[in-house]
Amino acid sequence: MYHEPVMLNEVLSLAENHPHQKIFDGTLGLGGYSEAFLEKFPSSEILGIDRDNEAVKFSLERLAKYSARFSARQQNFGNISEIPGLNEFDVFVFDLGVSNMQLTLPERGFSFGIDGPLDMRMNPDDDSVPTAAEILRDSDAESLAEIFRLYGEERYSKQIASAVKRSPVPITTTSQLVELIRRTLPQPVQRKMGTHPARRIFQALRISVNNETGELESLLKALHDNAGSSLVIFVSYHSLEDRLIKHSFRQWQYDGLGKILTKHPLIPSQEEIVKNYKARSAKLRAFSMSVD
Repeated sequence: MYHEPVMLNEVLSLAENHPHQKIFDGTLGLGGYSEAFLEKFPSSEILGIDRDNEAVKFSLERLAKYSARFSARQQNFGNISEIPGLNEFDVFVFDLGVSNMQLTLPERGFSFGIDGPLDMRMNPDDDSVPTAAEILRDSDAESLAEIFRLYGEERYSKQIASAVKRSPVPITTTSQLVELIRRTLPQPVQRKMGTHPARRIFQALRISVNNETGELESLLKALHDNAGSSLVIFVSYHSLEDRLIKHSFRQWQYDGLGKILTKHPLIPSQEEIVKNYKARSAKLRAFSMSVD
């Protein structure tokens, strides 16, 4: 299983121009960024976290030869303030996308292109978190429409939510949901979309299942309060995340915590997009913390 880290050259370049003795990989995934850091900066130590324990186990095995400098744990980045010595890290990096492992394993239910149960939990071991299928089942049409509108920016949120609630059978698989969306959206609209018609709905459900907006807000607050003199790098993939990061960075700068390094977000080169289509919507923002 392989993961192509998005905007890796830009991330490494930013880290190279900043002290990088201790690096925090806050979205470990399959270890792509951590591996690159370990190879590029041979004196650095790295801690990686991920809420998905399978990702943590995979990365520990993959990067076993770096065990003297690399450690990893299962942890939600929204709870980052619980990690001791947070202000001792020189670089923080967060890639807010979904890992290839989550997208390619049918049982995880993240992909609209692979049939599987509608799960979408980043931590499938946490039974306290409702699955996407349970959200579809237990939410009324109005609440579903709000999820689709807010987190997916879906113009047809009300129509799709109504179709879900009118379905004669529960929507429990990815293929069922895709088929329902295809039946609901007008054909002319689908032809003009330029992307898969289910992409926005799947994104919205994933964000809702994993409370991604709330976790990001908690993370940004914890970094504001505890990050010390650090470089903070975010790679995000949709406007809701990007706005939260942009506004937080502006507030940090206003509060005198440091300076924004990316007046406008960096975006992938056309060459990278050709090699790694997932990168097409990525935006990178960076902030340099300072301590008086």
